[in-house]
Amino acid sequence: MMVHEPDAVTVALSRLRHAQAPALAQKVFTGWLRAPSRLGEVFVAFTPDGVQFVRSAASVDGDPGAFAETYRRRFARPLRPAERGPAGLLPALRGRRGAAPQLDLGDLTTFARDVLSATRAIPAGETRPYGWVARETGRPTAVRAVASVLARNPLPLLVPCHRVVRSDGSPGEYMFGSARKTELLRGEGANLDDVADLALHGVHYLGSDTTGVVCFPTCHHARRISPAHRAGFATVGDAVAAGYRPCRSCRPVAAAA
Repeated sequence: MMVHEPDAVTVALSRLRHAQAPALAQKVFTGWLRAPSRLGEVFVAFTPDGVQFVRSAASVDGDPGAFAETYRRRFARPLRPAERGPAGLLPALRGRRGAAPQLDLGDLTTFARDVLSATRAIPAGETRPYGWVARETGRPTAVRAVASVLARNPLPLLVPCHRVVRSDGSPGEYMFGSARKTELLRGEGANLDDVADLALHGVHYLGSDTTGVVCFPTCHHARRISPAHRAGFATVGDAVAAGYRPCRSCRPVAAAA
């Protein structure tokens, strides 16, 4: 019995089909997996361009089908399980410092991408008001629009919307509840009690009389000011009038009226 070897054309077509199958599947399906995080277990969806959607398992009653339906309604694509996620995903979900995963923000508006980009730049343990985010996007009057974008943040933890607070420094609302927001901030070492105490006395910015710099109270520079050299201000304008300049790190001038 003779065995016919496949000709070169047949081999080439077979290889092409096998090569195209994964690429085609990536265009049709989005990968997803379960992962541990500071919010407990989360469901994560990601494309070849990066992480696209994160939700706590508790928010969908631990049901992968409910997560898939939530994702499909928002992005109009089906999900399929994946064995591993993008590089840097797991450390980022656990709050570890280091390389952050790539994010896929391609389905968002330019404004939404700008809001998430500004929010992602807020350091762990620090907070910024919604007005700061609005000014960082170049749209200082769009405070309500910023709040709306963050209320629908597709990537909580990876884009730390829990670090965006009310103008008086109080935590405010969060998509998974205000208690979880406070828990996340305290877990990062944010000095929420100091901020609340200062706010009771009408202080929302802290200046150092040795450096002549004024900061948000959660800024790492402000937290190093000794009590003897600390000056409190209600507004950035008050601080500037007293001869202080806004911190180049936390940029409180962005929140000035």
